[in-house]
Amino acid sequence: MSTVHIGLGANVGDREATIRAALDRLRAHPRVEVKAVSTLIETEPAGGPPAQPGFLNGAAALETDLEPHALLDLLKEIERDLGRQRRVRWGPREIDLDILLWEDQIVQTDRLTIPHRRLAERRFVLEPLAEIAPDARDPMTGRTVEELLKGLGGT
Repeated sequence: MSTVHIGLGANVGDREATIRAALDRLRAHPRVEVKAVSTLIETEPAGGPPAQPGFLNGAAALETDLEPHALLDLLKEIERDLGRQRRVRWGPREIDLDILLWEDQIVQTDRLTIPHRRLAERRFVLEPLAEIAPDARDPMTGRTVEELLKGLGGT
């Protein structure tokens, strides 16, 4: 079993209910165990079209024996089932599920990059992740999530 950390986000519709529904779907999967879920935090959109609604963001720790691309496929299926519509890049979304860290693995394919490309730059990802996994390490930098968050300043 591998420990995987994912990001959770939504800024359209009943954001909390949609995030909770995604977590319920993950809990119901026979090859995924949800080990921890962070507090959900309200954040401003980072980039994307102007005047979009604020996000609700969080993080979860999973244990799974799925391979990275199989988990990605599961996350995309959950997004589709919960009504995610791809309108515009970095635009509003009903649900967004991203693989952030997969233990010490580095994966770079045309479909998947682990650790997440912008992990070290995004407070809205690092704050909830630091709540549940402050000592998890970014295998690209060797720094912990807590160190990455402190490196953003103001924390």
